[in-house]
Amino acid sequence: MPIFDSSFAVLSLWAVMGYLIGSIAFGMVLARVMHLGDLRTIGSGNIGATNVLRTGNKKAAALTVLLDGGKGAVAVLLARFFAGEDAAQIAALAALLGHCYPVWLGFRGGKAVATFLGVLLALAWPVGIASALTWLVATFATRISSMGGLAAAASSTFFMVLLGYSDVLILGILLTLLVFWRHRGNIQRIRAGQEPKIGAKKI
Repeated sequence: MPIFDSSFAVLSLWAVMGYLIGSIAFGMVLARVMHLGDLRTIGSGNIGATNVLRTGNKKAAALTVLLDGGKGAVAVLLARFFAGEDAAQIAALAALLGHCYPVWLGFRGGKAVATFLGVLLALAWPVGIASALTWLVATFATRISSMGGLAAAASSTFFMVLLGYSDVLILGILLTLLVFWRHRGNIQRIRAGQEPKIGAKKI
């Protein structure tokens, strides 16, 4: 953990800022701009990139990944620049909470994988790169989007230890637990062999 030497007011400010940045539902915005429909009535009803892909628009899905990841990184980098490492970690957690539970959508948000990876890249870029590669390998190997996200989250703690980023380890564990919690339904379907694969006709 970093040394928390910023004031409570400063940390609270960046908690709010991180939440607001994280709560921007880029999937919803892109779906509306590109006339793809309301994501909440498509597929799983999720606002993330996987559900955007179910509209058939690969460009929109790729942009959702980049923008959802980018907002996590932006929240961390802004907090670090203006306040310090302690605020950066607070903003990181708040950004994921904002993505998962956006007030604008009745606290029904995404599952945070792209935002999680963006946060990691800003907090500790070697860990972020290693986790992103794990996500890609697991996703392509299994053709199951949720497996890629779960593998990336689970491996991040290992990479933090291996690469010497113990100062973000506790935060990393909290973020990983949040990702797993958001994927609890997916985990049940994976265990039952019922989780849909990317490109499958039936959702």
